[in-house]
Amino acid sequence: MIITRTPLRVSFAGGGTDLPSFYRAHDGGAVVSAAIDKFVHVVVNEKFDRSIRVAYSRTENVDRLEDLQHELVREAMRATHVRDSLEVHTIADIPGEGTGLGSSSTVTVGLLNALYAFRGVLKDPAELAAEACRIEIDTLHGTLGKQDQYIAAFGGVHQFEFRSDDSVRVTPLPLSPADRDALSDHLSLFYTGITRQASGILKDQDSRTGDNVDSLLKMRKLAGDARRAIVEHDWARLGRVLDAGWQLKRGLARGITNDEIDRRFAAAKEAGAFGGKVTGAGGGGFLLLVHPPERSHQIAAALSPMARLPVRITSEGSRILGIHR
Repeated sequence: MIITRTPLRVSFAGGGTDLPSFYRAHDGGAVVSAAIDKFVHVVVNEKFDRSIRVAYSRTENVDRLEDLQHELVREAMRATHVRDSLEVHTIADIPGEGTGLGSSSTVTVGLLNALYAFRGVLKDPAELAAEACRIEIDTLHGTLGKQDQYIAAFGGVHQFEFRSDDSVRVTPLPLSPADRDALSDHLSLFYTGITRQASGILKDQDSRTGDNVDSLLKMRKLAGDARRAIVEHDWARLGRVLDAGWQLKRGLARGITNDEIDRRFAAAKEAGAFGGKVTGAGGGGFLLLVHPPERSHQIAAALSPMARLPVRITSEGSRILGIHR
């Protein structure tokens, strides 16, 4: 039995510039992201017969890999050359898709880590991230970027540069444990109660890349601004960077925001938030806010009945918790 644990993430700036339609044609993209202390666990166990059992929000029992409907599990098994005699369970701290925390890519990275370990092979974070991107983007033809796979594999707080030749430069921000705690103290997630499929928004955004180039170039620059604000502990500036990125992001595609989300942001800022954004592709999921720690209760009251999810930045990327034979 193999057990892996892989973090979900929040993105501070640059989201959208990690889509191939942008970074391949416009001299690269850049994103600053952080792993958070909410995880997806993957459990892989050998079965005594040759069938495959996969348990997630539903349970599948199949005799052939080709009959497996969970695309990520099916393609991860193919990629790692594990084709039968297997039981797979996925368990998420924040269940459900469409929350904007990168859950699908977290699952893919965690699956690959577990399946390679099942075969006795250990992969480094860059290899896991690249393989996850190949599965989600090239094999399954998903319209999505690369940041989620990389931050899930590496953990911590990183700037990722997505080059036009499809290579990726990974730069960790030089933060001590105390620095990560200070950043965590200034962050809150508030659940909108709305889940949505990111693919529809991202397909619309992808089709408009040519029209959105100026905005995306500005969003790429904001990644550098976010990095400097975090390293310099300038939390008010970080909030302004998130705000600037959110204003640009709102115009990239239909459905990214709505009147209710706009009202919630206004209420949060009135209560003392420096700034914020909607996680992921937009349209729902979580509001990510940067705020003085002493204003967290006032902001929570202003956003009630939205549930506040306190988060901590974790240095941990995808890791193997246990191997039991």
